[in-house]
Amino acid sequence: MPKDRSQGRSAKTKLAEVVLVCRKCAKRQGLRARSVAARLKAAGKAAPGRRAKLRIVETGCLGPCPKRLLAVATGASVATGRVLLIEPEASTEAIARAILPEFSPNDRLAEPPPADGTPG
Repeated sequence: MPKDRSQGRSAKTKLAEVVLVCRKCAKRQGLRARSVAARLKAAGKAAPGRRAKLRIVETGCLGPCPKRLLAVATGASVATGRVLLIEPEASTEAIARAILPEFSPNDRLAEPPPADGTPG
């Protein structure tokens, strides 16, 4: 009996995120593809607490067509049905915060409710 190879397989990668960039928005802003990729990759390197390796992919229209913003999408934003709108002149730190959500072992979790049931 032949083996069932229809199951999906996966492999480990060093990429932190794949970022889709709207080609139409970049062109409207007068940005070249290499300059957009360089800004986004610099943002990945400036990510707080880690150096994130990003794969930048230029794509067709992502839906919203903002006048002075750049539409980008990440795996996390697509999973929630959102497209990120980024200012092209924003600092690399601001772009990193928008693209890569900050997860750190030092982040505080919400306080649990008191055991006696009274509001804290």
